[in-house]
Amino acid sequence: MNCLFCDILDGKRDAHFLYEDDSHVAFLDKYPIDVGHSLVLPRKHHEKITDMAPEDVGTVFALVPKIAKAILEATNADAFSIGQNNGIAAKQIIPHVHIHIIPRYNSKGTVWTKRQISNDDELSELAKKIRSSLT
Repeated sequence: MNCLFCDILDGKRDAHFLYEDDSHVAFLDKYPIDVGHSLVLPRKHHEKITDMAPEDVGTVFALVPKIAKAILEATNADAFSIGQNNGIAAKQIIPHVHIHIIPRYNSKGTVWTKRQISNDDELSELAKKIRSSLT
């Protein structure tokens, strides 16, 4: 199996981590729709949410409010969107279950398809700021 997220979890690729526990992680999206766009995922590989036990789905989604709150505080975003895609037809790019938390800003509007690329220093500073907002 070749999975980008599993490579990140195995330390073979870098990511800007926001949160970690024994079963889950959150890190910044490398190609964010907007500043602070982050991903929450289980450490255990599942391609689709339908491959997971219901209690495991509940556990990963239960982390979203805590992480979203920290993202909002660190970025001064006005709101956020949540996305979770399953399968190629649903535009799931990485075949490992993950939940998108996308900060939204009144001044920018809501765009789903625009991606931006931040440099590594910007991402490191933002991840540090979000981590410090986690309570």
